[in-house]
Amino acid sequence: MPTLHWIGKEKVINHHMAVPFRVLEHQYGFTGQGEQREPTTSGNKIIHGDNLEALKALLPQYEGQIKCIYIDPPYNTGKESWRYNDNVNDPKILRWLNEVVGKEGEDLTRHDKWLCMMYPRLKLMHKLLSLQGTIIVSVDDSEQASVKLVLDEIFGRQNALLQGVVNKASEIASAYTVSKHEHFLIYTRSQEHFSLNIGGKFTLSRGTVGNEKQTMPVITFPAGLPVRNLADGVYDSSRKIEGSSENIENLDPLIVKKGKLGASIRMKAKWRSSNDMRNFFKNECRPTPAKINGIIEEIYIDGDRFMPFIKKNTSQKVSSLFLGNRRGSLDLENLGLKGQFENPKALPFLEYLLEILTGEDDIVLDSFAGSGTTAHAVLNLNLSNNLNRRFILIELGDYANTLTAERIKRVIQKNFTASEGSCGFDYYELGEPIFTPDSELNELAGRFNIRSYVWYTETKQPYTHPASHNEYLLGTYNGTVYYFVYDEDGTTTLDYAFLATMDAGFKGDQYVIYADNCLLPVEFMQKKNIVFKKIPRDITKF
Repeated sequence: MPTLHWIGKEKVINHHMAVPFRVLEHQYGFTGQGEQREPTTSGNKIIHGDNLEALKALLPQYEGQIKCIYIDPPYNTGKESWRYNDNVNDPKILRWLNEVVGKEGEDLTRHDKWLCMMYPRLKLMHKLLSLQGTIIVSVDDSEQASVKLVLDEIFGRQNALLQGVVNKASEIASAYTVSKHEHFLIYTRSQEHFSLNIGGKFTLSRGTVGNEKQTMPVITFPAGLPVRNLADGVYDSSRKIEGSSENIENLDPLIVKKGKLGASIRMKAKWRSSNDMRNFFKNECRPTPAKINGIIEEIYIDGDRFMPFIKKNTSQKVSSLFLGNRRGSLDLENLGLKGQFENPKALPFLEYLLEILTGEDDIVLDSFAGSGTTAHAVLNLNLSNNLNRRFILIELGDYANTLTAERIKRVIQKNFTASEGSCGFDYYELGEPIFTPDSELNELAGRFNIRSYVWYTETKQPYTHPASHNEYLLGTYNGTVYYFVYDEDGTTTLDYAFLATMDAGFKGDQYVIYADNCLLPVEFMQKKNIVFKKIPRDITKF
């Protein structure tokens, strides 16, 4: 597989492991009733801080849990003047490049710097993404080819789903053409596990049917769909149903009863057809805008063909989904935030993608949050679908609270009642690191956060405090009982006296006990299946 090389790459391939783990410090919660000091129950987060450190901070709770990641990173045209600007000259980035890449960084082009900035962030996003999840990356011609090779390397070329283009305009400047369109690349964590969350009246997935690898979507049509020009009966699944340009193939026997499907039937179809049908069924089979500039009035099987009955509607153009930054600016203006952000993404573009890639209780992450369009799209979809998607936004800019969070506050106040708890969010700042520069535990990080970190390094699971009288018990996982014997004010020791205090209600096949010192004989620990780990030496850094 082709790979991309640039100056400094070898220094950043594993840099995500050296990024300090910081805790998230809750600043306030927000619901339809306004701000509050205590956290909400919404599951939505807005985090202000460097997204490299913020992504790392999310791992204990969200590794493998994010269903969709959307990022709109700097396009690296050499013209931007904001944080993470295209020349990557922000002082924090330059200091980071100097520390990580070293002297070689003096010779980096702006493309080298951009790739050094992006690579460790994409590595952490890969860890956060679920096996069924997808990542969408918006980029323009400046880095489109480069980021595709990097995505191939991190996510796997076999997991590339789609590379699309949103056309905006073209212009002639001097003696050369300036391209005015954007690319969006979509990858899944695992092609084998990937599926589209359609819900409603039919399902759409990619994967296998029997032993056959599918190259097209598989649609499950519901019983009751109209069938024309076919007598009642059972038709073998080898019978193909081909529309004029639809290329439909049924995978199950076609059962016709009283002019309708007597049982659900799976079919393969091109993506264009499946999206039109998905929208039609979600709209309760009412007239629905179709991609081919018309209205789908009815979908039915007509003899040997699949047929969408389409009424032409020249006033409906699909390009209205992608009005680009002009539409994005209008979205902000409608919330009273006119002129506060350059080049915001248009809501319909994100709503369209998130609707087919996410479903009930799924989490959407945007680590280059900007003006907060992604969260706005999630809330709009929840409102229209009556679902409970959740969002996590990360924004480095100083406007994270005054614009990003402010936009979401106004969306909530405008569209949701005060009683709708899922329509709130919690605002965080990046807090203390777990370790000091000398690799000691940082007591300022807080006992709960330290315990959560240790638990995650052992189990890769989110932490909840067990119900126990023993303050040092972390919990039980896969037959192992974990204790973290830590005292900010003194030295702790694993000895017979401590064993006598252990909670008898938590028994396991093995006991992992962290402490400052151990006085138990090796033979005794082997017999009792006790593993001693020294604080802080044996605490894993990830």
